[in-house]
Amino acid sequence: MTASLKMTREERESFLADRHIGVISVENPGRPPLAAPIWYDFTPAAGVWVVTGASSQKGVALEKAGRFSLVAQQEDMPYKYVSVEGPIVEIRAANRDTDTRAMARRYFGPELGDAYVDSQPDDGSSRVYRMQPERWLTVDYAKVLPG
Repeated sequence: MTASLKMTREERESFLADRHIGVISVENPGRPPLAAPIWYDFTPAAGVWVVTGASSQKGVALEKAGRFSLVAQQEDMPYKYVSVEGPIVEIRAANRDTDTRAMARRYFGPELGDAYVDSQPDDGSSRVYRMQPERWLTVDYAKVLPG
């Protein structure tokens, strides 16, 4: 019998909650899907959320599509990935401290995160797009590799 590479619910949620650079993919009518690296956060209760400018390519595509996919991966052995897709269940203005600063600190740490946010204009154009995962795809090669 072949061992499964599939993660359990707990494994996939834990992996997605860890800090990875995500790759977001959004429908882009008349063109290939828009795919780009993005910072994200995840909790089982809230789902996946990202922050981007409302007038950016990502923001415009997210508004039109109303859903997105996101993949997070471990690039070192043993390779792993989690891919989620689902509808956007909330779009709102990003709060500079509770959203933008929290996300920057997640990826850069407190000092560099604060410096990054403080170097950006506070023009109110960023939005939070929150997605509730409906479909999960997972692979964890550690389940079949020795030792």
